[in-house]
Amino acid sequence: MSSPGASQPAGQPLAGGNLLSEITNRIVAFMREHYGRGPIKAKTYVLDNLIVCVLSDGLTAIEKTMMEAGEPERVLEIRRDFQRLMKTRYSRMIEELTGRRVLAFLSQAHVDPDLTIEMFLMDGPLPGFGALELVDPAPPDEARRDG
Repeated sequence: MSSPGASQPAGQPLAGGNLLSEITNRIVAFMREHYGRGPIKAKTYVLDNLIVCVLSDGLTAIEKTMMEAGEPERVLEIRRDFQRLMKTRYSRMIEELTGRRVLAFLSQAHVDPDLTIEMFLMDGPLPGFGALELVDPAPPDEARRDG
Protein backbone atom coordinates (compact mmCIF):
# COMPACT_ATOMS: atom_id res chain seq x y z
CA MET A 1 0.00 0.00 0.00
CA SER A 2 1.33 3.42 -0.89
CA SER A 3 2.03 6.19 1.58
CA PRO A 4 -1.08 8.05 2.75
CA GLY A 5 -1.73 11.32 0.95
CA ALA A 6 0.80 10.65 -1.79
CA SER A 7 -1.67 10.80 -4.68
CA GLN A 8 -3.97 13.65 -3.64
CA PRO A 9 -3.42 17.09 -5.17
CA ALA A 10 -3.84 19.89 -2.63
CA GLY A 11 -7.51 20.74 -2.13
CA GLN A 12 -8.78 18.37 -4.85
CA PRO A 13 -11.13 15.51 -3.96
CA LEU A 14 -10.03 12.19 -5.40
CA ALA A 15 -12.13 10.02 -7.73
CA GLY A 16 -12.16 6.51 -9.19
CA GLY A 17 -9.39 4.07 -8.39
CA ASN A 18 -7.28 6.81 -6.80
CA LEU A 19 -10.04 7.43 -4.26
CA LEU A 20 -10.46 3.73 -3.48
CA SER A 21 -6.72 3.27 -3.03
CA GLU A 22 -6.30 6.33 -0.84
CA ILE A 23 -9.25 5.48 1.42
CA THR A 24 -7.87 1.96 1.89
CA ASN A 25 -4.35 3.23 2.60
CA ARG A 26 -5.52 5.88 5.05
CA ILE A 27 -7.78 3.55 7.02
CA VAL A 28 -5.03 0.91 7.28
CA ALA A 29 -2.50 3.56 8.39
CA PHE A 30 -5.01 4.93 10.89
CA MET A 31 -5.52 1.48 12.42
CA ARG A 32 -1.78 0.83 12.55
CA GLU A 33 -1.26 4.13 14.34
CA HIS A 34 -4.00 3.62 16.92
CA TYR A 35 -4.08 -0.17 17.38
CA GLY A 36 -0.37 -0.74 16.95
CA ARG A 37 -1.25 -3.14 14.12
CA GLY A 38 -3.28 -2.88 10.95
CA PRO A 39 -5.20 -5.42 8.92
CA ILE A 40 -3.34 -7.76 6.58
CA LYS A 41 -5.98 -7.37 3.85
CA ALA A 42 -8.11 -4.35 3.02
CA LYS A 43 -10.44 -3.48 0.16
CA THR A 44 -12.69 -0.48 -0.39
CA TYR A 45 -15.89 -0.35 -2.43
CA VAL A 46 -17.91 2.71 -3.42
CA LEU A 47 -21.44 2.68 -4.77
CA ASP A 48 -23.13 6.02 -5.32
CA ASN A 49 -22.99 7.68 -1.87
CA LEU A 50 -21.85 4.64 0.14
CA ILE A 51 -18.24 3.77 0.97
CA VAL A 52 -17.52 0.31 2.41
CA CYS A 53 -14.06 -0.74 3.57
CA VAL A 54 -13.57 -4.44 4.35
CA LEU A 55 -10.56 -5.14 6.58
CA SER A 56 -9.37 -8.61 7.55
CA ASP A 57 -6.77 -10.23 9.78
CA GLY A 58 -6.34 -7.22 12.04
CA LEU A 59 -6.66 -8.62 15.56
CA THR A 60 -3.87 -7.50 17.87
CA ALA A 61 -1.88 -9.96 20.02
CA ILE A 62 -3.91 -8.89 23.08
CA GLU A 63 -7.19 -9.44 21.22
CA LYS A 64 -6.04 -12.87 20.04
CA THR A 65 -5.15 -13.78 23.64
CA MET A 66 -8.59 -12.64 24.78
CA MET A 67 -10.16 -14.79 22.05
CA GLU A 68 -8.16 -17.84 23.17
CA ALA A 69 -9.38 -17.19 26.73
CA GLY A 70 -12.99 -17.32 25.51
CA GLU A 71 -13.66 -13.55 25.60
CA PRO A 72 -14.82 -12.70 22.05
CA GLU A 73 -17.57 -10.38 23.31
CA ARG A 74 -15.00 -8.35 25.25
CA VAL A 75 -12.90 -7.97 22.08
CA LEU A 76 -15.96 -6.74 20.19
CA GLU A 77 -16.88 -4.36 23.02
CA ILE A 78 -13.40 -2.81 22.98
CA ARG A 79 -13.55 -2.44 19.20
CA ARG A 80 -16.99 -0.77 19.40
CA ASP A 81 -15.75 1.64 22.07
CA PHE A 82 -12.70 2.52 19.99
CA GLN A 83 -14.75 3.16 16.84
CA ARG A 84 -17.17 5.37 18.78
CA LEU A 85 -14.23 7.44 20.05
CA MET A 86 -12.63 7.69 16.59
CA LYS A 87 -15.82 8.45 14.63
CA THR A 88 -15.01 12.15 14.17
CA ARG A 89 -11.44 11.48 13.01
CA TYR A 90 -12.54 8.80 10.55
CA SER A 91 -15.30 11.03 9.17
CA ARG A 92 -12.99 14.03 8.80
CA MET A 93 -10.48 11.91 6.88
CA ILE A 94 -13.16 10.63 4.45
CA GLU A 95 -14.59 14.13 3.98
CA GLU A 96 -11.12 15.45 3.12
CA LEU A 97 -10.59 12.74 0.51
CA THR A 98 -14.02 12.93 -1.12
CA GLY A 99 -15.00 16.58 -0.77
CA ARG A 100 -18.38 15.36 0.57
CA ARG A 101 -19.88 15.35 4.06
CA VAL A 102 -20.25 12.10 6.01
CA LEU A 103 -23.88 11.71 7.11
CA ALA A 104 -23.29 8.47 9.01
CA PHE A 105 -20.37 6.27 10.01
CA LEU A 106 -21.11 2.64 10.83
CA SER A 107 -18.51 0.16 12.01
CA GLN A 108 -18.92 -3.55 12.62
CA ALA A 109 -16.27 -5.94 13.90
CA HIS A 110 -16.43 -9.72 13.67
CA VAL A 111 -13.92 -12.01 15.36
CA ASP A 112 -14.33 -15.38 13.62
CA PRO A 113 -13.46 -14.76 10.85
CA ASP A 114 -11.42 -11.69 11.79
CA LEU A 115 -13.19 -8.92 9.83
CA THR A 116 -14.03 -5.27 10.32
CA ILE A 117 -16.38 -3.33 8.06
CA GLU A 118 -16.23 0.47 8.02
CA MET A 119 -19.12 2.16 6.20
CA PHE A 120 -19.63 5.82 5.40
CA LEU A 121 -22.88 7.24 4.05
CA MET A 122 -22.10 10.47 2.20
CA ASP A 123 -24.28 13.52 1.55
CA GLY A 124 -24.27 12.86 -2.18
CA PRO A 125 -22.95 10.56 -4.87
CA LEU A 126 -19.24 10.19 -5.48
CA PRO A 127 -18.21 10.82 -9.11
CA GLY A 128 -17.65 7.68 -11.15
CA PHE A 129 -19.57 5.32 -8.87
CA GLY A 130 -23.20 4.86 -9.87
CA ALA A 131 -26.24 3.09 -8.51
CA LEU A 132 -29.78 2.39 -9.56
CA GLU A 133 -32.34 3.98 -7.27
CA LEU A 134 -35.88 2.66 -7.32
CA VAL A 135 -38.46 5.21 -6.28
CA ASP A 136 -42.14 4.36 -6.07
CA PRO A 137 -43.87 7.27 -7.82
CA ALA A 138 -46.96 6.98 -5.62
CA PRO A 139 -47.51 5.67 -2.10
CA PRO A 140 -49.09 2.16 -2.10
CA ASP A 141 -52.54 3.44 -1.04
CA GLU A 142 -52.70 5.94 -3.92
CA ALA A 143 -51.55 3.36 -6.46
CA ARG A 144 -54.40 1.01 -5.47
CA ARG A 145 -57.03 3.77 -5.76
CA ASP A 146 -55.86 4.69 -9.27
CA GLY A 147 -56.00 1.11 -10.54
